[in-house]
Amino acid sequence: MTPTSVAPLTDLEDALLQELARIALTLPRDFTADLGRAAGVSLSEYHVLMHLAGAPGHMLRVGALARRTGLTLGAVTRVMRLLEDKGLAARRRSAEDGRGQDALLTDPGRERLAQASPVHTAGARRYVLDRLDPSALATLVDALRRIGDHDRD
Repeated sequence: MTPTSVAPLTDLEDALLQELARIALTLPRDFTADLGRAAGVSLSEYHVLMHLAGAPGHMLRVGALARRTGLTLGAVTRVMRLLEDKGLAARRRSAEDGRGQDALLTDPGRERLAQASPVHTAGARRYVLDRLDPSALATLVDALRRIGDHDRD
């Protein structure tokens, strides 16, 4: 199907796409403002710290970290540089094969994550969860997963 033969969007489909775009821009900004004020990290930095904290040995290959966070490899490199400058994470040559890089969570990074987590949870409740009917939560999670899997088809 060529772009000229695609059916136009219905009003409801257009409204959905507009709301997704608005939320994709505003939610990260809101979370980053909260996390920045309380813990001195951005939402991207928080997600990197969170994924490192949940990994075995608090360490992941940089490429795996990019896949888990949804950030590009270049974005992970930039975020890691910021975290390294703050002493919250470190990179080292992979002991596995010597070619790739491993990202590691430092002790100060664990402490900062512990400081930031309640702020993130409060924002999640304020900006998202408290605005949803609990019965809609599973449906929304399923729908967002299907939308997010578009690049895995």
